[in-house]
Amino acid sequence: MTTSAAGQPLIPQPPATVAALRQAISQIAPAALPAFTRELDQAADQSRQGSDLAPLQRFITQWAVYVHIQRQPGLAADFRRWEARAESGDVALVRRAASELGRILDAAHSAIGLPSR
Repeated sequence: MTTSAAGQPLIPQPPATVAALRQAISQIAPAALPAFTRELDQAADQSRQGSDLAPLQRFITQWAVYVHIQRQPGLAADFRRWEARAESGDVALVRRAASELGRILDAAHSAIGLPSR
């Protein structure tokens, strides 16, 4: 992953298109590309089978939020820490982690101009 100076995002937030998100992921989280491709194929298949664009729209939203978080190393690290705490088994800590993860996701949705989850 490329480093940023003074907490700045690694890259600008890309447009919410498959091509732009794929390019962003290849720059900031190349290990996620296989999952991106697999989930894109699944969303495309679901959209074709149901003659509905909703699966593709959900896919794009999910990955736009992922890119928003991952392009900010500090935020990405916080997200990973809260994910780990969510698996702790301590009920109070799990609740706090769920709240913090939700806050981060809601802020990401808002930042990229999408309604909250």
